[in-house]
Amino acid sequence: MKNDFNFCPNCGGKNIQNVKMRKWLCSDCGFDLYNNVAAAVGLVIQTGDGKVLFEKRAKDPRKGFLALPGGFVDPDESAEEACIRECREELGVEPVSLKFIASFPNTYLYKGIQYKTCDIFFEAKLPENAELHAQEGEVLSVEHCFVRSEQELSELPLAFESARKTLSLWLKNR
Repeated sequence: MKNDFNFCPNCGGKNIQNVKMRKWLCSDCGFDLYNNVAAAVGLVIQTGDGKVLFEKRAKDPRKGFLALPGGFVDPDESAEEACIRECREELGVEPVSLKFIASFPNTYLYKGIQYKTCDIFFEAKLPENAELHAQEGEVLSVEHCFVRSEQELSELPLAFESARKTLSLWLKNR
């Protein structure tokens, strides 16, 4: 997949080039646009019965697959603030604690554009007896699955490889 422009967004010239997927450069006007990595967060939330909380995605990419709660970090927002906001938006509850697990690169293909992300994962605790409310239009359902072994992890239809790597590390460190 190659992310290309047909015309320079600055001058409209046709001499814009994709330079190693890092930036676009227009030789007509000198415009350059960097293809920076986007930051995203994900939450590993273990329920009282030892299962891990997943969301079934309501949208592409990977609609219908399981994902950890989370999303993109907004401008001027820390990763921790994004965790709290995303959890509140997607599940209707704010976590009471966050603990960093790991970060992994990811490729997020959306509407024919390839986005490179750095996915930052945290273990989160929810308030006791929290009532979850799946965000309409974003989350088809909330599912609880056992992740007690690499075998159970390998059987989950996860949307993103970065979540699989995180859960594998989380298992090893428990």
